[in-house]
Amino acid sequence: MAKDTDLLRRVTGFTAGFEAERRYRPPTPAERAVLTEGVSALFDGNTDRARTRLGEVGYRLDTFTDRPGGRRYAEVAEASGGAAERGWGRVYAELGTPPRWSVQVPHPVADRDTERLGVSVLRGAPGGVMVLAGAHREAGGSGDGSEGGSRGGAEGGEDDEGTGSRDPADVAHRADSVFHAVVAELTRRGLPGVQLHGFADSSVPGTGAVVSTGAGSAAADDARRLAARLEDRGVEPCRAWAAACRLSGRTNEQGRLAAAHGTRFLHLELSRSVRDDPRRRESAARAVSYVTRGWAGT
Repeated sequence: MAKDTDLLRRVTGFTAGFEAERRYRPPTPAERAVLTEGVSALFDGNTDRARTRLGEVGYRLDTFTDRPGGRRYAEVAEASGGAAERGWGRVYAELGTPPRWSVQVPHPVADRDTERLGVSVLRGAPGGVMVLAGAHREAGGSGDGSEGGSRGGAEGGEDDEGTGSRDPADVAHRADSVFHAVVAELTRRGLPGVQLHGFADSSVPGTGAVVSTGAGSAAADDARRLAARLEDRGVEPCRAWAAACRLSGRTNEQGRLAAAHGTRFLHLELSRSVRDDPRRRESAARAVSYVTRGWAGT
């Protein structure tokens, strides 16, 4: 691929073609295992072994310097050709430092501009890893791709009954995806993570965000700090530990895994109006970065 040195352009160029009608194929257990070994080697700083293992499952590892911030990143992506149609996603990891935290984007495009928000968060603190889904959440299924769909106005949230999504490529509610496998490796290492989602304004009227710790409570202090920062920046949060908030992520698979490991996990939903406004979106990203800088020890 072209050696674009702008992280945002690399990400949005990748997600630009996401449509609900596109194909998605879950990886086999063997494919997940090999890919996990590859990203684990990358996290350990062994890029040669990472390239070898990733190549066995049709992935490549590129490195580049993000021009705006000057940080160097590794990009783990499907190689060109037929394998790219699998919809498995990408990983971006800062080079030259051990990973210390992650930002997770399970519904790019479907939850509009969460991919842009993820880039801003990754840039906001050192030692970050971004795990990016590789397909529209409805890819491979019969959904119409409209905002809200059958989820009560939530662009990418769980349904009100807490049963979770049945969309084929909804990696937030699947444990058999590449996305989940990479997050599981980060969770196994004890790294805290924040997962980004979006909802239609009508889902939670008068609220700009829903802040939750998902199925666990290890990140309770982090959640309180994030909610306070959002509120200070004019984004009114619903605090899931203090109110009956919709879209609180309690059925989220990555959150459940974090709870089982006692690892800190934040589930953040932002309204459409916050994400649509570049100024408000960046302000929300800075609120998240206040927490991730703490995770990075800066």
